[in-house]
Amino acid sequence: MSLFSNTDRILLPAEKWEAIVTHCKRKLAGEFLPGESRVKRAYGILAGVQEGRELHVRRVLPVKKNARNNEPLKTYMDTMMTEHAVASTTPLSQRGWITDPRELMECYDLCDREDLQIFGTYHMHIVPWEGDAVRDTPTLLDTVLAKESNLYSFIISIVDIEHPFMRAFYEGVNDKETPLVIQENS
Repeated sequence: MSLFSNTDRILLPAEKWEAIVTHCKRKLAGEFLPGESRVKRAYGILAGVQEGRELHVRRVLPVKKNARNNEPLKTYMDTMMTEHAVASTTPLSQRGWITDPRELMECYDLCDREDLQIFGTYHMHIVPWEGDAVRDTPTLLDTVLAKESNLYSFIISIVDIEHPFMRAFYEGVNDKETPLVIQENS
């Protein structure tokens, strides 16, 4: 049995949700940090602790470097995009994020030091598609990329920038959604 497959809900403190929204809006506005890939998409990692059948998010780790155009990752992602991506207004060559392996290892090292587990990755969907105006579920590509990862795909719908929301899907599978509860600050 996989580690998170029996999770009943994921608890996300409001301040962590605000950090994610701020990350998304900053990237969309083209406000990039030093050393950050100049891509108007936000990607990151959520980590925390498991308590019984609940996951408690304790860390939001925005990732800065997109290694999507570095070989051999470029060839891999080009193939994935060609085989599984749905056409959109954004060209395939500009879609698909691969976190820089060194940055990913830094995230794992930080989580190890703080005794946290990585729950999954988040990314945003911003362009409405015909038949999917809200874009709050994983695409086929999201599902293929998350297959057998034992991680969640956290999809942030920011089609309406004033009312973003996020949903959690185990291994990016639409029928494996886990309720995500944003906890108000206490």
